[in-house]
Amino acid sequence: MFDTNQISHTPAFVLDYGRFEKNLQLIKDLQQQVPVSFLFALKGFAMHAVFAELAETACGATASSLNEALLASPYFGEVHAYAPVYQDREFETIARIAKHITFNSLSQYEKHKNDCPNAKKSLRINPLYSTVETPLYDPCARGSRLGVLPEDLEVLPHGITGLHAHNLCESGAGELEQTLVSIEKHYGHLLPFISHLNLGGGHLVTRRGYDLELFKAILTSFSLRHPHIKLYVEPGAAFVWETGYLATRIVDIVQNRGITTLMLDSSFAAHMPDCLEMPYCPVVVGAKLTKEGGYRLGGCSCLAGDWVGSYEFKKPPKVGDMLMLCDMMHYTMVKTTMFNGIALPDIGIVRNSLYQVVKSFGFDDYQRRLS
Repeated sequence: MFDTNQISHTPAFVLDYGRFEKNLQLIKDLQQQVPVSFLFALKGFAMHAVFAELAETACGATASSLNEALLASPYFGEVHAYAPVYQDREFETIARIAKHITFNSLSQYEKHKNDCPNAKKSLRINPLYSTVETPLYDPCARGSRLGVLPEDLEVLPHGITGLHAHNLCESGAGELEQTLVSIEKHYGHLLPFISHLNLGGGHLVTRRGYDLELFKAILTSFSLRHPHIKLYVEPGAAFVWETGYLATRIVDIVQNRGITTLMLDSSFAAHMPDCLEMPYCPVVVGAKLTKEGGYRLGGCSCLAGDWVGSYEFKKPPKVGDMLMLCDMMHYTMVKTTMFNGIALPDIGIVRNSLYQVVKSFGFDDYQRRLS
């Protein structure tokens, strides 16, 4: 851990550049050992201060909107696009930027197929397999709006040369194996006619304990069975897994019938919404989770449920203490809001133990978002 006393202003998202480099190296090595191309998904992490480094590792980037495509384009030589629906007013620009475009439905493809003559075109499919337990994150749930079902895709429409599946979330290699089993079972009749298959995100290859050997074996085996198909994966979290923190300070401590809450200058609702949506409790440096008797962490918004956990600390926490919440690079900065007019956290980088703020926010940012 670097000297956190360098952080004079909180809250702040802090990227540990050394850890970031280790993740990039692992992914570089994998790409040399396995017949798969890693794409970087901006929806998980869009800190463009380090896009140059990401572009040296990833074979391209995936964008889920026009803004993401515009942000990725100067850095990444190959941009892939997928959105559940494309806005008519934006599609011309997306088609000019993206070399691969995935359509969520047959009707979207029919609508836009003639507007992107230079892009490779794919359809998103529903592999009918998911281990995601939170309904908000399950793309294969009954009635899902994402992807074309096998019974609706007996043959490929003319012009479609690829398929795209996205059904994993912070998953292991075993789930990838079952995904490919399901794709071959339900869409196997189409595989001889495609040139590329995108297996989406959720491949947490940089997590400790991930079975990299199984990952290699699965994709190598698939490529041997289907040597004409180029494979892609597009993780967002894996590139920045466990590479940074949210630094936040205790502003107040409140009591309510035996429950003690540490009131922070950050907000779970506004700055770390996945903590409430999944839900999960982040790891905190110098503390551990406990079932009862610990301290809650309370956000600074007016939302009653803006709190998480019950933590025990090595030392009794006090007002003014800084807390370091771990693994706060992915799906944090890209999901922040200014609810209640709460300021966004600074964005900083630690290189060679030195902390530098690369972006800060103020009233002007809040005002510009509104009328």
